[in-house]
Amino acid sequence: MNENKKIVSTGKVKPRRKEKSPTLKKGRGDKRAVTEEKQKRIKTPKQEVKAKKSKSSAVHASGKKNAVKVVFLGGVGEIGKNMTALECGDDIIIIDAGAIFPTDETPGIDLIVPDVTYLIENKNKIKGLLLTHGHEDHIGGVPYLLKEIPAIPVIGTKLTLALVDNKLREHRLNDVKQLTVAPDEVLRLGCFKVRFVNVNHSIAGALAIAIETPQGIIFHSGDFKIDLTPVAGNPIDLKTITELGEKGVLLYLGESTNIERSGYTMSETVVGTTLDRLFGENATRRIIIATFASNVHRLQQIMDLAVKYKRKVALNGRSMLNVVEAAEKIGELHVPDGVIVDVSKIKNLSAEQLVIVSTGSQGEPMSALTRMANGDNANVTVGENDTIIISASPIPGNEKLVYRVINNLYRKGAQVVYESLENIHVSGHACREEHKIMHNLLHPRFFIPVHGEYRHLKKHALLAQDLGMKEGNVFIADIGDCVEISQKGMRKLSGVPSGSRLIDGEGIEDEKASVVMQDRLQLSEEGLFIVSIAVSGGEVVGEPAINSRGFVFDFHRDYNKEMREVIDRAISGYNLANGNVDELKRIIKRALRNYLLKKTKQSPMVVPVVVQL
Repeated sequence: MNENKKIVSTGKVKPRRKEKSPTLKKGRGDKRAVTEEKQKRIKTPKQEVKAKKSKSSAVHASGKKNAVKVVFLGGVGEIGKNMTALECGDDIIIIDAGAIFPTDETPGIDLIVPDVTYLIENKNKIKGLLLTHGHEDHIGGVPYLLKEIPAIPVIGTKLTLALVDNKLREHRLNDVKQLTVAPDEVLRLGCFKVRFVNVNHSIAGALAIAIETPQGIIFHSGDFKIDLTPVAGNPIDLKTITELGEKGVLLYLGESTNIERSGYTMSETVVGTTLDRLFGENATRRIIIATFASNVHRLQQIMDLAVKYKRKVALNGRSMLNVVEAAEKIGELHVPDGVIVDVSKIKNLSAEQLVIVSTGSQGEPMSALTRMANGDNANVTVGENDTIIISASPIPGNEKLVYRVINNLYRKGAQVVYESLENIHVSGHACREEHKIMHNLLHPRFFIPVHGEYRHLKKHALLAQDLGMKEGNVFIADIGDCVEISQKGMRKLSGVPSGSRLIDGEGIEDEKASVVMQDRLQLSEEGLFIVSIAVSGGEVVGEPAINSRGFVFDFHRDYNKEMREVIDRAISGYNLANGNVDELKRIIKRALRNYLLKKTKQSPMVVPVVVQL
């Protein structure tokens, strides 16, 4: 499509139903009800009318309404680190602040989060951070965003904020404003009127977000599936979604993760039925279940089955302990007294009395299950009387790690049950037929697919066109894209600063400018040479010392002698007495790299060291 082409549309958006009042928290653990600060931000319908007349950010002096800008800072063209901003006049709201874990291309990095340069430049406009749910790819970047812009109110459901609170505690962020909301509540943030819609996902407290702007309704699906028989909570609120479609949705931002899968996503209750059967079939064996710590509904099913089969539950893995504690504290997880035992005391229980719930379903190197498979878990030793259930599917890219763990568990004599053998995992994302339902209920004028790699976005765009949407009304975004949308049409604007920021311990670095990553990749692929020379009185003292690491030699044995000769020739014509040490290092580095490339067809990192005596 022509990205700069204007797309004309017509129609008006009707007013919404009366608002409900959410609950405001200021700082951790503050359970106070509506405060004066919240009352200033949440207006009655009468106050809204009055505010709209004087709100310069929504309407120009001429009476012309501002167009809305949609800024994509993450989660498009990739799986993870989701972040989208909506901007209108002097107001910005942010949807999600996620993270992704490092890949082979980012060795040694702990976490990768979106580049928020644009938000920092416009921090005075930001009215709030809306979190759709509590998965890492939606909340993992929250602490890093708040370190840059600490005044942003963070808005989400109870469980989402409980999980965020754990992160804030780790990062010693104590004065963050937190606003707890629930489905069907309405909140005004600047010129945006935000309504929260219940959806089903693989974590409790998931929301879609309907945002009423001066131009019309923008609907963000969050991560969702249509589960009419959820384990806990209510089914997806199709009634409200239908009503929004009838009022008129200007733009639909729809998640695309499972767009390649046909049909419908199975209900979470299917997993419960399979687990029930496996508990019965393994009545005399110890059961170990690895699953996502954030899947509270699955944890609840495991707790209920443990009670049914008279087993105790031991939790293994820090994130598992944190999530269970947070979910139980807010009432999302119900654990009968005496069911949970300390994993360090399980040696006192027989196999048939115990089920261990562990992290590590993705084969993460330091996770509890991987350490069990490697035989270095301090509390759990895997043996022939263990049945291990991996209740998850490998995230794309993690397949090798997962199957390595499965192979190691088999070597220890355990029986292993995983997705290709049993229905012990269902996705939290909608398949194609569910996406069709959402599109047909919303009837959006414009559509931008989000939350997926380019192939996912492309397939979702094609599905929208198959359902009757014009090609020109669909836009496939990339990170850094900025799209302007109004009742007159949609067009692409100039991009904004964007990309990834690399988190390594306490350090943060821009991925684009990362010399560190370039060095690490070169070290991992080519190895390292350190050349040390001593200089005294303008002359080299002794012979150069050459040390190498991670380099495979496959040429004659006199390489050390030849390399010294190469270095001696390089510096023989250089005036050491008056020369610049940095220039001398560059000469040594260039000469040795050229020699090694010619001899070995490899280009290791060369680090010259000049010691002046």
